[in-house]
Amino acid sequence: MSFDIEHLDVNRLLEQWHWLCTEPVALIARSGFGDLFLRTLEGKVLWLNVGAGTLSEVAESETIFRDSLKHPAKRELWFADQQLETCASRGLKPNDVQCIGFKLPVVFAESANVPDNAYVADLYEQVSFLGDLHRQIADTPDGGKVRLHVGPPPAKQ
Repeated sequence: MSFDIEHLDVNRLLEQWHWLCTEPVALIARSGFGDLFLRTLEGKVLWLNVGAGTLSEVAESETIFRDSLKHPAKRELWFADQQLETCASRGLKPNDVQCIGFKLPVVFAESANVPDNAYVADLYEQVSFLGDLHRQIADTPDGGKVRLHVGPPPAKQ
């Protein structure tokens, strides 16, 4: 888990997530997998799970959020420390502007069968890519077929 986030630009990180995260927020933490923990103007803490493409409230305040991290189960749920350690043992050690990414995003069931799917990715590129991906598939039912478009979003008519 990383609370060393002062050097990160939250607006740049959330650029492709405005369809889901519509309110002003401050970045308070991030995971080694690119998940973002955001504080709303009201002080609530939200978890932007970039792999799943979800935004959920996890605490009424930053204090409650930090207190929750004393519980190993919460830490594991939000920051996946054991999975991150497994990646590190394989030589995947992201720096402060990188994260663990997946060649085939974990939102796709097929990703479970891809050997060596994880790699060290640029944090901004990974979070941006996943925001665009999840925007494109947001209305697709589980198990549905998708057609992805790589490039700028189509012009609105």
